[in-house]
Amino acid sequence: MGEARDNDAYEEELLDYEEEEEKAPDSAAAKASGEAVKKGYVGIHSSGFRDFLLKPELLRAIVDSGFEHPSEVQHECIPQAILGMDVICQAKSGMGKTAVFVLSTLQQIEPVAGQVAALVLCHTRELAYQICHEFERFSTYLPDIKVAVFYGGVHIMKHKDILKNECPHIVVGTPGRILALARDKDLSLKNVRHFILDECDKMLESLDMRRDVQEIFKMTPHDKQVMMFSATLSKEIRPVCKRFMQDPMEIYVDDEAKLTLHGLVQHYIKLTELEKNRKLNDLLDALDFNQVVIFVKSVSRAAELNKLLVECNFPSICIHSGMSQEERLTRYKNFKEGLKRILVATDLVGRGIDIERVNIVINYDMPDSADTYLHRVGRAGRFGTKGLAITFVSSASDSDVLNQVQERFEVDIKELPEQIDTSTYMPS
Repeated sequence: MGEARDNDAYEEELLDYEEEEEKAPDSAAAKASGEAVKKGYVGIHSSGFRDFLLKPELLRAIVDSGFEHPSEVQHECIPQAILGMDVICQAKSGMGKTAVFVLSTLQQIEPVAGQVAALVLCHTRELAYQICHEFERFSTYLPDIKVAVFYGGVHIMKHKDILKNECPHIVVGTPGRILALARDKDLSLKNVRHFILDECDKMLESLDMRRDVQEIFKMTPHDKQVMMFSATLSKEIRPVCKRFMQDPMEIYVDDEAKLTLHGLVQHYIKLTELEKNRKLNDLLDALDFNQVVIFVKSVSRAAELNKLLVECNFPSICIHSGMSQEERLTRYKNFKEGLKRILVATDLVGRGIDIERVNIVINYDMPDSADTYLHRVGRAGRFGTKGLAITFVSSASDSDVLNQVQERFEVDIKELPEQIDTSTYMPS
């Protein structure tokens, strides 16, 4: 009972913009015109990033990054986002959600020395690091804009020094560290104009993290743009998201039942627990791949499997939550830069981590849910490119999860054939 009561009390604390809107005189008319504006902008299906009327410096960086045409999510979101509208966006992994908030924030921001104008919160340090990298990549030709990333595991004095001596305009971080810096008055949020949550369901479903996010939110001005993104947004969490926003633009690309992963070839292999290592060795020998991620269910299994692969002379590395922050990031960079071609990981890496060369994901251990399956296999075939996902099924509960995946995402996952056509999962 105690937890339920805490939750209710906490819900009451949430700023409820809807109540304020009811008090506002012409709110119905304003809302109607807002809807009209939204519908009008959704109709703009431009053929290239140029049609979004972005700053020339941003377009140059987009060209440098090799992006030619906006994805469906970018088509739907960017025209609204650059106007400062609040946005809730659910779209499958690999559809370019990060670029939506990075580009729209950089488009709108007018840097003022010593003022943080944009705050991006996410639930893991790896994701924070990656988002910061995306801001740096797209702001290459906007030298006046400074970006910094703050997360636990690094001495807080280091972050306090950055804020004091070279205050960034865009801050990316995890809620715990951001809240600590704001409470200590080292990080001022009074000039924040853009408040963004990436993989928002992970932060809002956990009550402790939601409390942190809410406390941070209350330190920012009332008048700001709020954007939230995730690959999975349950019907239950959507109203919680909306309580942070004013009349948000809601974009659900390929809604829940159709979260199929296009371009991704999916297969399973029935085997016993004892047969997994031999089968994995055979697959890694037989398959063509740029890079592969192998998911396991525990830290100890990640370490053991990686050790085995290295002993078999495979270019393998592992990342798991039992490592120090520094070690994790060093290994992540090594894999991202292609120094190693095989990554053994726990679900820590399953969400939002974007490594372009990964074209095969192997579920050595079955994920615990259809959601986790989506986040894991979404590491392969990013941005609509080809990819292959292979799942080991070794128990009745594994079969149950596989059936849930097929029902929920309306996919037919077949047993791995003896021969697989490389062209189905390797770019030509």
